[in-house]
Amino acid sequence: MRSYRDLFRTPEFTPLFLAASAQTLARTTSGLALATLVHRETASPLLTALSMFGPSLAHVLGATLFLSAADRLPPRATTAGTALSFAALTALLALPGLPVAAVFAVLPLQGLVASVGGGVGWGLLNEILPKGGYLLGRSAFNMMNGLLQITGFAAGGVLVAVLSPRLALLLAAALYATAALVARLGLTRRPPRATGRPSVRATWRANARLWSSPPRRRVHLGLWIPNGLIVGCESLYVSYAPESAGTLFACAAAGMLAGDITVGRLVPPDRRRRLATPLLLLLATPYLPFVLGPPVPVAAALVAVASVGFGASLVQQERLMALTPPELSGHALGLHSSGMLTMQGVSAALAGGLAQLTSPPAAMTALAVASAVVTLLLSATGSKHRTAVRA
Repeated sequence: MRSYRDLFRTPEFTPLFLAASAQTLARTTSGLALATLVHRETASPLLTALSMFGPSLAHVLGATLFLSAADRLPPRATTAGTALSFAALTALLALPGLPVAAVFAVLPLQGLVASVGGGVGWGLLNEILPKGGYLLGRSAFNMMNGLLQITGFAAGGVLVAVLSPRLALLLAAALYATAALVARLGLTRRPPRATGRPSVRATWRANARLWSSPPRRRVHLGLWIPNGLIVGCESLYVSYAPESAGTLFACAAAGMLAGDITVGRLVPPDRRRRLATPLLLLLATPYLPFVLGPPVPVAAALVAVASVGFGASLVQQERLMALTPPELSGHALGLHSSGMLTMQGVSAALAGGLAQLTSPPAAMTALAVASAVVTLLLSATGSKHRTAVRA
C-alpha cells in the first residue's frame, strides 16, 4: 500500500474514517465549549483544564479493568455503541443549570467509554488494512484529526461567541449520533479478534504480557509521557488567552497536521525510524519561551512549530505494531491510547495546579522542561539496552 488513494479503495476504510471524523469534530467542538462554560462559571485554571481533559483520567480504569474487551467485542456494534454513548453524555452536559459538580461526574463516564472504544477502533483499522498499511492509515487519521481540529476549534470558537456553549454541546451530540449511524451502516459484521469473554483477569494478563518486553515498555512510555506533558501545556490555552484559545488550538492542530504529513508520507522508512527522539524534543522546546508570556501571535507560531513534533507518535506506533503479536494488536493500541490519554489528564491537572500556584506561562514552561528530560532519559535507556543486547 503506497498512497492515500489505496487506503480509500480498501473496503470499510472509508466508513471507519468518516465515523472517526464526525467524532473528532464533535470532540473538539464540545471540549472548547465545555472549557469555556466552566471558565465563565469558576474562573479557575485547574477546573477549566480538567473540564477539557478530565475524561482522560478515567482511561487508567479502562486500561486496568476493561481493556480486554478491545479484542473480544464485535467491532461494528462496539464502534456504533460508543458513539451513541458519547452523544447521550454530551447532550446531558448541555442541560441548562447543570451544576459544575455534575459536569465532573459525567466526564469520567466519557473516559471509560473512550478507553474501550479506542482499542476497538484502532484494532479494527489494523485488521482492515493489509500488512504494512497501518502507518499510512494512521497517518491519514492523524491528518484528518489535524484538519478537523482546526475546523472544530475555529467553529467552536464562533459558536461559543455567537450562540452559546450549550448550543455548541448539542451540535456535538448530533455529530456523535451521526458517527454511530455511519459506523452501523458502513461497517460489516466481524467476529472479535480474540476468543473468550472480556474480564478484569484477561485485561491484567494481556497487560502483563505486553509490559514484560522492555522494548514494548519503552515504546509505551514514550507514547504516553512526553506528549502527555505537552498536552498539559495545551490545557492552559483558555487560561493563557481566554479570547484567543481557539486560535491557539487551531495552530496546534495545523502543526500536528504538518508533522503527520511529513512523517507518514514524505520521510523514507529507513530514516523515519531515527526521528522519534528529535521530534519529541521539537515538541517540547518551543514552549520554553512561554515563561516570558509572549503575545498571542508569537505564542501561536511557537505552538504550531512545537506541534509538528506530534509526528513522533507515528514512528512509535509503527514500532509498537512490529513488536506486538496480531492477537494483541487491539489491546496494545488500546493500552497506548488509554495510557496516553490518562497522562494527558494527569498533565492537565498538574498544569492547572501549577498555574493556580504560579501562572499559566510558568506552568507551561515547567511541563515542557519535564517533557524534554523524560525524552532524553528514555532515549539513553534504549541506547544502553541495545548496546547490551549487541554485546
